[in-house]
Amino acid sequence: MELLTDVVFLSRLQFTLTVAFHFVFVPLSIGIGLITAIAVTRHYRSGNPKDGVAARFWVKIFTTTFVIGVATGITMEFSFGTNWADYSRFVGDIFGAPLAAEALFAFFLESVFLGVLLFGREKVSPKFYCVSAWLVWGGSCLSALWILIANSWMQTPAGAELAADGSRALLTDFLAAAFNPTTGLRYFHVITSALVMGGLVAISVAAYNHLKGKNLDFANKTMKTGLVVMVVATCALFVSAHSTAVGVWEEQPTKLAAMEGQYEDEVPPLYFFGYVDEENQRVIGPGIPGFTSFLATFTFDTVYPGLNTLAESEQFGDMDPAELPVNAIFQAYHFMVAISGVLALLIILLIIGLVTKKFPKWKWLQRLLIIAPIFPLLAIEAGWFTAELGRQPWVVYPATSSPDGVVLLTAEAASKSVTAPELLLTIVLFCAVYLLLFVAWLRLVGRFVKEGPEKLDNEPAEGVNVLPVIVSKLVGESSEEGALATGDSAGLKGGE
Repeated sequence: MELLTDVVFLSRLQFTLTVAFHFVFVPLSIGIGLITAIAVTRHYRSGNPKDGVAARFWVKIFTTTFVIGVATGITMEFSFGTNWADYSRFVGDIFGAPLAAEALFAFFLESVFLGVLLFGREKVSPKFYCVSAWLVWGGSCLSALWILIANSWMQTPAGAELAADGSRALLTDFLAAAFNPTTGLRYFHVITSALVMGGLVAISVAAYNHLKGKNLDFANKTMKTGLVVMVVATCALFVSAHSTAVGVWEEQPTKLAAMEGQYEDEVPPLYFFGYVDEENQRVIGPGIPGFTSFLATFTFDTVYPGLNTLAESEQFGDMDPAELPVNAIFQAYHFMVAISGVLALLIILLIIGLVTKKFPKWKWLQRLLIIAPIFPLLAIEAGWFTAELGRQPWVVYPATSSPDGVVLLTAEAASKSVTAPELLLTIVLFCAVYLLLFVAWLRLVGRFVKEGPEKLDNEPAEGVNVLPVIVSKLVGESSEEGALATGDSAGLKGGE
């Protein structure tokens, strides 16, 4: 019960819940955005009406996801000025710039050209419409870049110095701060993960249509697109995973030690799975000797410092290994790695099924692929938990290359004016509202997929009325007629 009165814990819990939910839609938007752009490009090149219908289908899926992602991201911005006001005072000189840039450049770019996709199909040239689809996807990638610049700076601060009075960090070099030692590594890893998600979503939609035996031309083209995207992105993902591991080893040794449950100096193995006995400071489980060393340094005999040794150093002296959630970090990291293996297995099974032409008969694989997008989603969430839990007890981590003094403990970052009852109330309200939004999104996307692109064949040439459908679901309109209304009176008629 003490945790229910702990303001720092409740602030962290609230932020975790809001960001974890929002982070469901970020990789979906980036991944589906690429699939949408490819579909629009295919229609532009072929001029085939069936390809046009497929493009309109993906515009609907992307728009629905984008709307929910925007809505759930707003609360994060507010929390920096409320629950984490002391953090904002310390890093505001640096942290505000990428957040402002994300809104001014990336979000407006994405929103403006999404408007073209929705309302401009009959009002702009086919080439401009095609370019708009790619600009929407580029905007989503650019948005992720600015957010990751902000978050990576928290992980590996750069381009800053501590103010003379010690109260805040001052920006000294914007480019150094923006492109700090882990920005590129983490951005590469996030984008490749999102593209794996997008490819698998396309495969899932195709598998559903194969299982139902309908829209087979759409399903076959979508399957090929999704498979190519997923294979390329998965190969790049393993490269980015290695690069990220190197970056963690070089800049955040306490995180790497926690990821493998390493308390003492040793050549760390890579565990398949296991359990960290935090009391006795040991890992129980099978592993490959020296393989974690290989991932980070390409050698099997590099000795890594353990948490106990690191805690005795001046740089990491604020850390108490006994208070770290080492087992939680260990489980999140290894769960992410395990899911990566599942994804590789899915690709192999799908390729075998397609090459041998047995896929149409493998109903079990089709059913598995329909639910398969949950796997990369869980892996992405687990990776985020690993990154954020792994830098505790700091919110601004004292990385190897960080400027002296530019460091902030999480306990010192939470606002002193927010109370535990206020936090408990907002947590309950956020959970209720987010659950409502998720159910609305899931039902709406599920209905789009169930209807398939063939439903759009009967729609007017002016386009897809996406917004009225989304609004009707969010406000709880029950009638099918209302949900499918063209919205002429509201002026909401849109284009592909």
